[in-house]
Amino acid sequence: MVTRRQEPTATAFAVGLIAGGALCLVAATAGAQSAGDSTTAPADATRLQPITVTATRNPLDPFSFPGMVTVLDGPEIQDRQPSSPDDILSLIPGIEFTGGPRRTGEAPSIRGFDGADVIVTIDGARQNFGSVHDGRFFVDPSLLKRVEVLRGPASSLYGSGGTGGLIAFQTLDATDLLAPGESAGMKVSGGYQSVNSERISILTTYAAPRDGMNVVASISKRDSGTIRLGNGNDLEDTDDDIVASLAKASLKSVDHHRFEASAISFRNDAREPNDGQERFGRDLAANGLVRKDVRSTTLSAAYHYDNPEDRLVDLDVVAYRTSFRLDELRLEDVSGGPAGELLRRDVDTLGLRIDNRSRVALSEAARVTLTYGGEYWRDSQDGGDGGTRMGRPDANAGERHGVPDAEARFTGLFAQAEVMVSGPFGAESGDLLMIPGARYDSYRISSSSRLGPDNERSELSPKLGVSWLPSEQSVVFANYAHAFRAPTVDEIYLTGTHFPLFRGPGELVGFNRFEPSPGLRPQTTRTVEVGAGITFNDVLAERDQLQIKATHFRIWGEDFIDLAIRQAFPVPGDCLPFVSDQARVPVGAPGMFRHGCEGAASSTNVPEARLQGTEIDAIYESGRLRMTLGYSSVDGENATTGGKLGLLAPDQLTIDAAFRLPRHDSLIGWRLLLADRFDRVNDPADVRPGYAVHDLYLSWRPSDPPLDGLGVDLGIDNAFDKAYSRVDTASVEPGRSFKVAVGYSMAW
Repeated sequence: MVTRRQEPTATAFAVGLIAGGALCLVAATAGAQSAGDSTTAPADATRLQPITVTATRNPLDPFSFPGMVTVLDGPEIQDRQPSSPDDILSLIPGIEFTGGPRRTGEAPSIRGFDGADVIVTIDGARQNFGSVHDGRFFVDPSLLKRVEVLRGPASSLYGSGGTGGLIAFQTLDATDLLAPGESAGMKVSGGYQSVNSERISILTTYAAPRDGMNVVASISKRDSGTIRLGNGNDLEDTDDDIVASLAKASLKSVDHHRFEASAISFRNDAREPNDGQERFGRDLAANGLVRKDVRSTTLSAAYHYDNPEDRLVDLDVVAYRTSFRLDELRLEDVSGGPAGELLRRDVDTLGLRIDNRSRVALSEAARVTLTYGGEYWRDSQDGGDGGTRMGRPDANAGERHGVPDAEARFTGLFAQAEVMVSGPFGAESGDLLMIPGARYDSYRISSSSRLGPDNERSELSPKLGVSWLPSEQSVVFANYAHAFRAPTVDEIYLTGTHFPLFRGPGELVGFNRFEPSPGLRPQTTRTVEVGAGITFNDVLAERDQLQIKATHFRIWGEDFIDLAIRQAFPVPGDCLPFVSDQARVPVGAPGMFRHGCEGAASSTNVPEARLQGTEIDAIYESGRLRMTLGYSSVDGENATTGGKLGLLAPDQLTIDAAFRLPRHDSLIGWRLLLADRFDRVNDPADVRPGYAVHDLYLSWRPSDPPLDGLGVDLGIDNAFDKAYSRVDTASVEPGRSFKVAVGYSMAW
């Protein structure tokens, strides 16, 4: 049954109007001050939108791109004082982080797609870790200089997993930290946040010993404890001890060759429940405490050739290896296993990507950039249970339930053309951008434990995007794209225990068990997206800019992959313990039968699905004020049953306003996350009330000696201590948190 959508609450509209009015007032004040204050920033102070390089694998203005892409650079990341990727990305329309307050469980979704439907890369290396009850990727925000988020289908360039979109992180470079004329430097910083008593220490060193050579090394440590929630309660068993590091070097020769190598590591020693996300609450009988050792390592080597005089060769080659290891040592006896048992999951990815750009002038009015290349990667997973010491399973350790030993190999070839025509259709001005492209992928998934036959298929993912720019200040765009996501090794070869079954307090009568699905098909989508954008200059003051871009999308999906659970709840009183519910066991008189208690869970393909949504991005920039506003709405349903489908989120409005005080070398800001009541659910227990969460922040960067190089950041997250819950989690989110960070950098 389709749940009737509720209209936005009056409170939500009222808060939105108040927030909008406040922003207009602040903007007007900023405009007046910019016009009348002699300290107003110079003419070039209005920052242009950063260029995106992931949306088309070719530098492009996000405003011109026929779709929605967001780019956050270093200052914006730093202003958010992030302790996890959620803090960086949570204000981007269409993105939702779920998994609860624990850092190890955070996982992103884009436009209702989550898990393997969202591609995540760090310095071009795929992060393909997958676990139902843990996060998708692990990286410390202190190592990042930039993140790009492509919302919408990305399979035409990136292959499997591009149904929801792409999140691409880039790590620090020495060139981002050194000013002209400087050859080396270092930065030391420390911080604290009150909500979980987290202490942070960071040391970064960087150098450019000669022209074309850059090296950077950074290490950070975070130590945190119990999380205080917005309802005043404490979320116990949330201890984190994180050490993250980056080592990176690059060399550029005079003949336009550039080589780069990097090593990124993350290790979290945590004490928490086995299912740290606790989507359905804490089941003490099944979800006991564990000591979690989360390790992630990304090694990459890249080569780039870029000669401005060579229009045919602009070559990128990236080779990488990512390794994830999750060890969980049981600290309690539970139905799933005894204290001292070690659970292990290892995921290893090897990949290679080669792409080139050739630029050709078709005429005086038309030019084309051809992007083409190939990609290969291999995922291998190994799981085990048994053992008594972290990292040292005993000789009798077996395969871990729900973590099959398996391998997946992917090969892809892609080609894309960016055709820019000036003065199209006889017009005296304006441009027409057309981006047709396609990618062919083949994959093979196999189990080394012979849990089922190989799963082999191929997919073609075409795309056509068109942007018409009547002027530099306006754009109308549309795109049509196919995308796909291959089933994961877990989805195909699921085996073992899912969860225990109790008929009464302490009466264990069996388990719901996983069953393999070797014939699982890839899920595919067709997306149509239309939108428009406009830019206004000199709105409230000279040299300011207001840019608005909006889109509406509709997605038709086939063979969506979902987990089907067959289980009677509550457990029948007359079922036979430890017997399948598919069995008919004769009992008593002839013709009398009883069924077992144990049900099953297996991956299945949902024949048809539909999703639709709307997103709005707005940015105002002046010498004094930078303000961003975002709106997102997404809905999805099973087209066969009418039930809700996808990881849906409430309608959300986000605002981030930062006011610069140049005389005081300071910036003061306010963030708002406003969510409407969420009722796009199949189970009434999943309904969430609306909420408004406010953050405040201030940064001080003295520019005059002797304090130049000093940086102080203050913040209050959830300033009004709001108790609220996100979708797909049973826990309330963290409450009010006071944050402080102090750093000092020097260069010579």
